[in-house]
Amino acid sequence: MRIDRSSTRIAFLGLGKMGLPMASRLVAAGWTVAGFDPAPAAADAFAAAGGTVASSAREAAAGAGVVVTMLPDGRAVRAALTGPDGVADQLAPGAVAIDMSSSAPVGTRELAQELAGAGIVLLDAPVSGGVKRARDGTLAIMVGGDITAAAAVRPLLEALGASIFETGPVGSGHAMKALNNYVSAAGLTAACEALRIGARFGLDPALMTDILNVSTGRNNSTEVKLKPFVIPKTYASGFSMALMAKDLRTADDLARHEGIPAPLSRAVAALWQQALDDLGAEADHTAIDAFLATRPTED
Repeated sequence: MRIDRSSTRIAFLGLGKMGLPMASRLVAAGWTVAGFDPAPAAADAFAAAGGTVASSAREAAAGAGVVVTMLPDGRAVRAALTGPDGVADQLAPGAVAIDMSSSAPVGTRELAQELAGAGIVLLDAPVSGGVKRARDGTLAIMVGGDITAAAAVRPLLEALGASIFETGPVGSGHAMKALNNYVSAAGLTAACEALRIGARFGLDPALMTDILNVSTGRNNSTEVKLKPFVIPKTYASGFSMALMAKDLRTADDLARHEGIPAPLSRAVAALWQQALDDLGAEADHTAIDAFLATRPTED
């Protein structure tokens, strides 16, 4: 399995908030990339970054040795690869599909088996770090699947991420991503609740954040979300409430599938689903703070 800049064509499906900067990083690193997204603005932005814009996913995938998907969920990935208009039959023999979306791990295992029948290796390689780190090429990438294929695509992944972890069999990357986002959402929820309680008592939220960040309560949310997005109530981190709620459902479903009691995971997933129902899919995930403000006071 040979994958290199000089001979491998990449099809990149999904040029949204994360996909666009990621595909653009690959172009800047010297890879030949054909991108597709149904949104004209996304396609135009990719063209401006030097990428080749295809008129369809199948056109992008024609003869490609690698197809990267960065789509909303596993159902969209399955449709893009094996659906009626799927691209699997357009790929070069022995191609590698890399699902960098946040998909459900059990479904990823099933899709990998289906693609294997067509001679395509599926790797799951979801990312963490948000839009800023996608632009910088410093994402954390969690790679599940065949170790030979993972080694072959590593030069490609190194253009996108500063930390690349091989997590185990196919599906394990998606499992890790969902569990990471569960821990992240739980930390953000706790931090927002703490600020609200402290502010009511008379503590300054900015001071609280400074203290948390040099104390045992420090987490990613206290470091990078409270002061820019929560305290000023801008709620504009770039990651949606809908995507976080979806990842929390994935983590909870995984716990159920494995038969692991996970009461906190279940409670956090339910709380964020309520927030999504109240605030809508377009709300930023840091708006969980606004949702908490509407909760009735408990006796």
